[in-house]
Amino acid sequence: MSRILVSLGGNALGVDFDELVETVGVIATPIVGLLADGHEVVICHGNGPQVGMIKTDIDLGKAGLHENRVMPLSECVAMSQSYIGYHLQNAIENQMAAQGVAGRVVTTVVSRCLVDPADPGFANPTKPIGAFFTKEQADGYIAEGKTFIEDSGRGWREVVASPIPQTILEKDAVRELVSAGHVVIAGGGGGIPVVTRDGWTKAIDAVIDKDRTSILLAADTECDSLAILTGVEKVAVDFNTPQQRDLDEITVAQAQEFMAAGQFPAGSMGPKIQAAIDFATSGPGRKCLITSLDKLVEGLRGETGTWVVA
Repeated sequence: MSRILVSLGGNALGVDFDELVETVGVIATPIVGLLADGHEVVICHGNGPQVGMIKTDIDLGKAGLHENRVMPLSECVAMSQSYIGYHLQNAIENQMAAQGVAGRVVTTVVSRCLVDPADPGFANPTKPIGAFFTKEQADGYIAEGKTFIEDSGRGWREVVASPIPQTILEKDAVRELVSAGHVVIAGGGGGIPVVTRDGWTKAIDAVIDKDRTSILLAADTECDSLAILTGVEKVAVDFNTPQQRDLDEITVAQAQEFMAAGQFPAGSMGPKIQAAIDFATSGPGRKCLITSLDKLVEGLRGETGTWVVA
């Protein structure tokens, strides 16, 4: 059959632990459906709400105190990769047993992504993360070199950069595991951002876009298709208007025209369409499906969803 990278949005996973366990149980069913159809599967997931929860809880402390040392964002990304990964492993293995799919091992690889310390994003951090602080508390962190903004009258929050990932450092290990038949979960939350200086690899506070990392991971593992799961069954133009039109398949050229016309806003469908364009043009015969979680299997069978093709 084919090798498919499934890209799960962090918002779809749920925030608190009980919700996460319930959600990954739902997610596992269509993923195992792909295995039952004979496909090989690689999984990348977002972590925005989860890493925000971790950082907020640690920054404020159990009692809501503000005196605790701020936890580096890289540590929070690593934590979220691990706990989301193991919940996905449990759920997929349980569904494999329920559906009679044998012979597959599910493995999570804690993944680092190399970024350029001179990436323009570091000069203009824009991604809010973690707890809300008072102006006085924020000023203390600003004096330490961090960047804070006032967020909609709710307090002051740290903002970090979103640099472009250059490579996944664990890509060779991921490729070997996939070739050995493992279902691999990697690049969670876009990966832990790291830089190299004087031959040393060091963590750096940043947020990497999960869709960009999904493209790297799909290319590294030679996937035929990328499935981006979101909250809608199909991509639409003139969304939420009487003229709304759902799209079954669009070419890269058509997608670019729609992007230029403002059909896919940066805060919603825009990054997913751009990721689909990038993947479809990354190698011959590659194509990207955008659909909802519950339609993953049907979408890959060509029964629904929106395909972006070269």
